Amino acid sequence: MKQIIGRKMGMTEVFAKDGTMYAVTVIEVLPNVVTQVKTLEKDGYDALQVGFEEKKESRANKAEKGHFAKAGVPVMQVLGEIKGDELANFKVGDKVTADIFKAGDVVDVIGTSKGRGYAGTIKRWGHKIGPKGHGSGYHRGQGSFANNGRNNARVIPGKKMSGHHGNLSATILNQLVVEANAEKNYILVRGSVPGAKKSLVLIRSAIKVQLGKPEKVHDLIDFEAEKRAAEEARKAEEARIAAEKLAAEEAAKKAAEEAKAAEEAAKKAAEEAKANEAKVEEAPKAEEPKAEVAPEAKGE
Repeated sequence: MKQIIGRKMGMTEVFAKDGTMYAVTVIEVLPNVVTQVKTLEKDGYDALQVGFEEKKESRANKAEKGHFAKAGVPVMQVLGEIKGDELANFKVGDKVTADIFKAGDVVDVIGTSKGRGYAGTIKRWGHKIGPKGHGSGYHRGQGSFANNGRNNARVIPGKKMSGHHGNLSATILNQLVVEANAEKNYILVRGSVPGAKKSLVLIRSAIKVQLGKPEKVHDLIDFEAEKRAAEEARKAEEARIAAEKLAAEEAAKKAAEEAKAAEEAAKKAAEEAKANEAKVEEAPKAEEPKAEVAPEAKGE
């Protein structure tokens, strides 16, 4: 058997991947810090004294400060005791966390029921209402106190009468653990749990486990993980598009540079060809050889 102290936060619903819906109570289970180990030899029974929720040291009295200082742990808001064979290895300063339970475990949840003040027998015990006719002088009374003549001078002990309703310890048996998350410090229990919101509850291994095949809890949908995965996929797609755009821009830039280089080379070649033509035009022409005059022509 194992136990842990938590705080009821309210009810919600969660969905499994196959579409199963679980109506659950969210129980905040902060680490239970072991402040004292009680033994059979010294205290007469085996148990762990644990602290739940830290508080400011200035709000603790001298005795509390001494007790927590001796254990070497921070000052705690609530002290309680948990028992169980599976808790025997814990020592002072260790922490009992929510992962002591797992999905599919059957547990009992003990809490203090909501206080409803002074109530009549109709509300307190579910008695049947009297006749509603105007002639009836009896509508919501608590009935006769007679006890069949055995002793009409007194009320038999145990008679259900009007009185203080609620604000008593209540136990819900055989609740199914849907999820236990030690990172976020919560346990989801299917169904309702006794007590008002933010009231303390004790979760323990079920004593009267129902007969039959154990119920399987389907894997829940992790909306945050899906959201993170979608965000990562979106970022990856944006990075891919940006990379493609950058590659396209670089390719276009490279092509433009190559075209510009080719254009400059062609321009340079044209300028060189033009310069060569100008040089050819400016070169001096060779003198033509003079024709020799024959002697006959000279009159010799």
